Amino acid sequence: MRIIQGLLALIGLLALIAGGMGYYKFNEFKSHLDPQAMEIYRGFFEKFQATHDLADAMMWSVPVDEGVSAEDLKESLKSRAVAHNFFFAGESPFYKQAEAVTGQPFRYVNFMSFCDVQVGMQMADYNDRYTAFMPCRIAVVEDKQGKLWLHSMNLDMLIYGGKPLPPALKANAIKVRDTIYAIMAEAARGEF
Repeated sequence: MRIIQGLLALIGLLALIAGGMGYYKFNEFKSHLDPQAMEIYRGFFEKFQATHDLADAMMWSVPVDEGVSAEDLKESLKSRAVAHNFFFAGESPFYKQAEAVTGQPFRYVNFMSFCDVQVGMQMADYNDRYTAFMPCRIAVVEDKQGKLWLHSMNLDMLIYGGKPLPPALKANAIKVRDTIYAIMAEAARGEF
């Protein structure tokens, strides 16, 4: 009986030590992250857990008001970008490529690209790999029921998900994030 009690006590002690080490390692790891990282990851995980779809967890989606056509939406996005001092970097009309490849009509899917050149330069100077996030893309998508939507990457993971960005870069990245979302919301209402 004493052997079993001693063994259980040893297992308990080892579990406490392992738990303490895990807690220390986690806090050590967390200390190198942006203070909002855990909140961002928690929100991401909650969205992922609800849908089990990575794209749903990583993207913003804005429904387009009825009566706003795809062409009006495209022009509205460009106009709103200019109003926010963003550069329109181009478009990729995916639906045209799909039709060319298959010979069949495809629903409207168009990728619109926008950039704040000054912030883009700061991002590239900070880390070359950040260029893969540029330019910011807004997808104009007609869903299978014929409703138009705007989709774009939620940039919070980039801003808060890792080690803290330098303060000036972080402030500018937040400005870009807010501007992309504003452009989407305004264009979805058909504003020019």
